[in-house]
Amino acid sequence: MKAVQLAKIKGAKLGDGKTQPSSSGRFGERIAPAPTRREQRAVEQAHGLVPFAVKLEGDLVTQLHALAKERKATLDEIVAELLKKSLAG
Repeated sequence: MKAVQLAKIKGAKLGDGKTQPSSSGRFGERIAPAPTRREQRAVEQAHGLVPFAVKLEGDLVTQLHALAKERKATLDEIVAELLKKSLAG
């Protein structure tokens, strides 16, 4: 990593405290900030997740959303489950 990139990262970390909203949690506790896209991507990669984009018909997507809502699961979990079942047999 180049020195310029390191300086940018350090500067971004220092600046994060200044740009966070002043909202507080219960009894003045600070709410944990949401992870940045870079941090989220690192977490997903650590779990072995790979982005996979597909184009589907609208009615099929509606069915997937309804199934996810019915099972109280994420869309990712539903699609993974259905793909595994389909590929297994």
